[in-house]
Parts: sequence; structure tokens; C-alpha cells
Amino acid sequence: MTTSTKVRNRVLGLMAFGLLATTALTANFLVTPTLPVHAETNQQVAPQAGFADLAARVMPAVVSVEVNFANVADNSDDGDDDDMGQGQAQPNLPPDSPFRDFFNQFPQFRDQFPQSPRQPHGGIAQGSGFVISPDGYAVTNNHVVGKADKVQVTFSDGQQYGAKVIGTDPKTDLALIKIEGGKTFNYVKFSDKEPRVGDWVMAVGNPFGLGGTVTSGIISARGRDIGSGPYDDFLQIDASINKGNSGGPAFNLDGDVVGINTAIYSPSGGSVGIGFAIPASTAKEVITSLKDNGAVTRGWLGVQIQPVTDDIAEGLNLKDKKGALVADVTEKSPALAAGIKTGDTITKVGDEDVSDPRDLAKKVARYAPGKAVDVTLVRGGKTMVVPVELGKMPGGTQASNTRATQPERSSLAGLGVRLAPAEDGAGVKVIDVKPGSTAEEQGIRPGDVILEVAGKEVHEPSDVKSALATVKGAGKRIVMLIRSGDSQRFVALPGGEG
Repeated sequence: MTTSTKVRNRVLGLMAFGLLATTALTANFLVTPTLPVHAETNQQVAPQAGFADLAARVMPAVVSVEVNFANVADNSDDGDDDDMGQGQAQPNLPPDSPFRDFFNQFPQFRDQFPQSPRQPHGGIAQGSGFVISPDGYAVTNNHVVGKADKVQVTFSDGQQYGAKVIGTDPKTDLALIKIEGGKTFNYVKFSDKEPRVGDWVMAVGNPFGLGGTVTSGIISARGRDIGSGPYDDFLQIDASINKGNSGGPAFNLDGDVVGINTAIYSPSGGSVGIGFAIPASTAKEVITSLKDNGAVTRGWLGVQIQPVTDDIAEGLNLKDKKGALVADVTEKSPALAAGIKTGDTITKVGDEDVSDPRDLAKKVARYAPGKAVDVTLVRGGKTMVVPVELGKMPGGTQASNTRATQPERSSLAGLGVRLAPAEDGAGVKVIDVKPGSTAEEQGIRPGDVILEVAGKEVHEPSDVKSALATVKGAGKRIVMLIRSGDSQRFVALPGGEG
């Protein structure tokens, strides 16, 4: 993948994310349609005949969601307005939103999204949702109801009911609410079929407060990662969705929900035909856990992971670049207890192949804490199976480094770096990187610490030189383990440098 392609993909994710953030506490939330329950037949609706019959079946189970906030202003940034430029304020975001750091780091992106003034006390927001059981359980987005003090839903026939929040999951942006009506409600179900690119979808929701709105389109792509969380696996759809559609369903032609609309890509704030929906396969697992436990507990392996690139696969003598490369193993983690090591490449969890780090995170998260699972990995060119008893994902991380003496400096001109022993004695610190050098191209920065070279620990600059010399002129890639701050990663450099 070229650098320009990576940048373009990253910007796509960030822009989609930015819109979601700007709608999180404004008068309308971004929502997409969901399917109603009582699909009585599996007969496909011919698009040529229109979507009227399908809409009539599912709309009684789709609701508009109105949320009251006792103190919306407290959820805005404090002291950030002065440096926005042109009087622009930071998009209103919840305190725990992962997008806050992005807008702080890249303020230029704030100007590409519609800005809204800080909400007064007693703010109101709107979104969408859909009923999934006759006793009134309904699904919406976490960013719609996660900070709500009061929730009210309105059905397509105008009937209004109060609702309470049963549980939320910020990592997937899903929420479960219970409608307090004391009656039997129309409902829809999640699809059991995997959607395909090109399948028709119909969205029903509450865009801009205009409840009962129906739009149609197709599934444009699957497996989209928009940078909103560790479990991104969005469906991309081109049915028009806007602010207020958040939490609404996207139906297939059978009347089953295939996705929960959550975000859009939009430079202007309006629909441009690129929307993102949480797949039904993800939602079913999360909603079941929220209903049973009020929260989602996920299995935890305890590793830092990164993709296996062509260069790294060559340097580690891997047959292909599938799997997730272990860059670090967390202390007191299930992975450490099971004997998983830095440099291992995880290729399977249970009987399922692991394609990349994101795939590993999703597969591990499907297991409950305490579950024993076999992890297949490649170490030193050999495949082995390690049984792991998964733990519960901790609430935070701990990291600390001690710093001490003045380093002895050395240079590796071929790579474009100057090195010195790390202050804590673990590895060799990069103290300078030459612009345009091989090291800079590979993302090595001053302050990074080289821990291993070609599988060998290094403690002095001379150790790095010696390791590089072992592959000098061999035409192979040499793999270094780099620590940047609290994270670690592998970097592949061309052999013969030094």
C-alpha cells in the first residue's frame, strides 16, 4: 500500500469518526435504519416493485429516540475554544470519547465538520432505534443514550413511551434500552445471513428529527475500519443517512436487520452516500451480553500486536504475511502465563484463522473471561499450539520507566541514526534520526529504543552493529524490535546497512 493510499484511508476513517463525534451531543444524532421484527416470509421483495411492502412491515418496530441531558455543557471541552481558529469550537464530545485526542492532535480537521455551540443545561438530542422483542427491548447507539438522564421513544403511529437504559458498550457504540409500556410491541430480528456486497438495504430512522424516514441503497463494502475502536468491522452502505439516524436499523429484503447505522463520511455534514453500519453479527453478541449482564465482558489475551508485512515476514522466515505479530507481552497477563513471547506470530485462535491484528482482537473478544482456548503461533519458523486461559480485560494500563545516566553515543550512518544505551539498561536508545534516511522512512524517531535486532537482545550500540553485520550483504531483511513510549513494534530494514 502506498503512502498516499494509507493517508487517504486514514483521513477517511478520521472524517467519518469526526462526524460521529460532532453529532454525539448536538440536537440530532447520526442514525441509520433497523429492521422490524415480524417478517412473516422469507420472500425477497423485487426492487423494481419498490420498498413499500417492506417499509409497511418493519416501520412499526422502528422508533425515534429523544434524549434529555441534565448538564450537556459539562460534556464539552474546557478551555479549548481559544485555539480553534476562526472562532471554531471543538466538536462536542463525551469525556471518554476516543475522538477527543484526535481533534486535539489534528485541529485542522475540525473545520471540515459542522460545528455546534455548547449545549445549555437541559439539552435535548435525537436519534433512532428499533425494537427486538415483544416486551420492549430496543437497540440504539451508545453515543445516543450513553449520557442520558431521560429517554423517550416515539413509534411511527405517534405513540410515546419512556425508556430506561439497560446497558451500553462504548467499544462497539451499541446500547440496549427497555421501553416502559406494559404492552406487547411490534419487533424485528437480526439477520442470520451474512450480507454480501451489492445486497439491497433499506434504512428507517429519524434524520434531523423527521421520524419515520425510509431510504434505500446497497451494501457498498464490508469490513471497514474507520478508526473508532478496536473492533471496527463496519458495513459501508449508500442509503442516505444523516444526523438523527444514529442507532437506526438497516434492513435486508427479508425484513431482517443487517446493520445498525452509526457514522457517515461527510466533508459537509450531510449525506454523500457513504455510511457505516455495525453488522448484525457483532450486534447480536453484544446485545445478548447487555441484556444478560448489563455490560459486555470480553476475553483478554494480554499482548501488543502489529501486522505482518512482507518485509517482516521475510525477516522472520514466515511463509506468508497472515496473522498477528506479538510486539510485547503484558505483565501478569494470560499470554505471559501461557508462554507466549515477543516475536511470536499468532495464526489461529481455536479453529479460526487469524488474518491480521484487528481480526485477532475481535476473535479473542468473542470468548468469555476464564475460557480456555488453543492459540496457534509460529516461533522461529516452527508452528506450535499453546493453551491459554483468557482473562478479563483490565480497565487501564500501567507503565513506568526509570531514567538515569548520560549515555555513551555512537552512530550508524547507513541507517541514519545515532544511538546510545537506554537509561534503564534495556535496549539502545535512538537519539537522532537523519531526515530522508532508511530509519526515518520506517517510522523510527528520536526517543525510540531498539530492544532486539535479528532476534537478539541489544544493550549497547556495538550490539546493534554486530547484529547488522551478520546479515550484511545477504540481501535479506533484518527485523528490529522497537519500543516507542509504552508500546512496542517490529520494523524491517534492508540488510547490508551499517
